[in-house]
Amino acid sequence: MKPLFLQAALAFGLGLAATAPRAQTNPVDFPAAAPEAVGMDSAKLVDLSQWLRRDKLAVRSLLVVKDGKLVFERYGDHLQRGHNYELYSITKSVSSLLAGMLVRDGQLSLDDKAADVVGRWRPPLAAGFADKREVTLRHVLSMSSGLHYDFKPKDDPIYYGAPDRLALAAGTRQKEAPGRSFEYTDINPVIAAAMLSAGAGMPVEQYARRALFEPLGMVNAAWERADDTGLVSSGWGLRLRPMDMAKIGQLVLDQGRWQGRQLVPQAWIQQMTTPHAAPDFGYYWWVNHIVRGEPEVDAMGFKGQFIAVLPQRRTVVVMTSMLSIAGGLRDADNVKTFRSVVNDYVLPAIERGAQDGADANALQRELDLARQAPTEPGTSADPTDTPRL
Repeated sequence: MKPLFLQAALAFGLGLAATAPRAQTNPVDFPAAAPEAVGMDSAKLVDLSQWLRRDKLAVRSLLVVKDGKLVFERYGDHLQRGHNYELYSITKSVSSLLAGMLVRDGQLSLDDKAADVVGRWRPPLAAGFADKREVTLRHVLSMSSGLHYDFKPKDDPIYYGAPDRLALAAGTRQKEAPGRSFEYTDINPVIAAAMLSAGAGMPVEQYARRALFEPLGMVNAAWERADDTGLVSSGWGLRLRPMDMAKIGQLVLDQGRWQGRQLVPQAWIQQMTTPHAAPDFGYYWWVNHIVRGEPEVDAMGFKGQFIAVLPQRRTVVVMTSMLSIAGGLRDADNVKTFRSVVNDYVLPAIERGAQDGADANALQRELDLARQAPTEPGTSADPTDTPRL
């Protein structure tokens, strides 16, 4: 299957978004621009914010970056640019970028066997992985390992309080041959975290900071929820500001380049965003999951965390929220809400183009209202869901 992405020739300027408090500024955040300056209709973005505010939807942040410019930056619940958020499975998508960097440097291979890597890294667990010898990094990144883990509906130890998550992975059984079918299971990113840490020669979160977060100029980034052995999961626990989520999206849009530097190989971006074991899933990135009529890839997290990349539009859309999880993996209510955000408002704002006589202040007035407006969460909050400065 041919890759969906074309090389984009965008570059980031230095600057500060006008709507952010001075204390939150960062010289490598996106420069701000009016929607009309990049050929968008700001009235449609006002409509978008009014819909969210009218329905009291618990959208904590919503950003649109077009042509490398921040044209829409909306916060709710009195939040601001500096807050970070638990991103849940967007952690997987960031982990995939790290995997590509390690593969480039020869520290890992897609064909590396989990049993070999984990066995060398954690010898006491080698016996537990002996029956999983055909499971490779390729399989855990594409959710096709064939491993079965008996998840408990509530408070499963893999998420809450497991002293050793990798030991839980060692105790799984091989339900079917690796590579045969897609099954979205969070045992895979536990194994991925171990393989990435072993390949990097350091905890994966330390490697991420050095190789990705610092070059991208991220602020207030944290990778938390490690088990008692110190291993974080590649499936959850990453906390980023929405602005830094947008940087991840722009990095993918620009085929792995950031301000002229090739951080992630272009070939990996293409592999990562090409379907493998499922028609809508690459290596921890979803393909045409939000927009189906044109090339699009996205990262998706529990309760409504999203990064959508639209290469033909040179646009990245980011959202954090606390919306309903009813409806399952692909069609949860929060996914449907984000699809509406992108398809019913952002894309029409681009397609309508800049309109004569646009009220330059209407959008800012609406954003000020949105920050103060009450919302009604659509799902229960865990302690980790609290945004932090």
